Amino acid sequence: MGRLVICDHPLIQHKVTIIRDKETNTKQFRELVDEVAMLMAYELTRDMPLEEITVHTPVSEAVGRRIAGRTMGLVPILRAGLGMVDGVLQILPSAKVGHIGMYRDHETLQPVEYYISLPTDVEERELIIIDPMLATGGSANAAIDMLKKRGCRPTKLMCLIAAPEGVKAVQERHPDVDIYLAALDEKLNEQGYIVPGLGDAGDRLYGTN
Repeated sequence: MGRLVICDHPLIQHKVTIIRDKETNTKQFRELVDEVAMLMAYELTRDMPLEEITVHTPVSEAVGRRIAGRTMGLVPILRAGLGMVDGVLQILPSAKVGHIGMYRDHETLQPVEYYISLPTDVEERELIIIDPMLATGGSANAAIDMLKKRGCRPTKLMCLIAAPEGVKAVQERHPDVDIYLAALDEKLNEQGYIVPGLGDAGDRLYGTN
């Protein structure tokens, strides 16, 4: 079973509380989401492999460590996932970015892919799927399915807020994917919104209704 990691650093929890507040305006919301994504990226990269390397300081030789292994790729789910990408790129500036676009079919209620664009070397990268909200898990599972069908290796799912139902759905379908959250909330309501949640992340990021 993949790990479930709640990023409980005090700075993250403080900023998430402001993000939840309905009085937080679009500019503040966007800036805070960016900051929380950057802070969460530290936790996501904690298990990156290292290798020893010798460098020459102005004084003498020094044995240090540098990141080794597979390079990273970021795959935000459009459109809300875009709001977290710049924050992660501040920590992983060499990561390449792909995009997945989906909409929900009103009759089947299932996610339907309308756009996917991936880096040319995507199969060589460890992929982080990014979406602020993990509600039912339908979009996250569909995105992971799309990547796996293309021979990719999604290893982490990064979300701000999740409902237990969404976490369970992803863990059952993709037990090889680790889930990183800033907060795990109480439940989904009848409309499929996370409670207490923060509303529609896309609308609050971009000032739409």
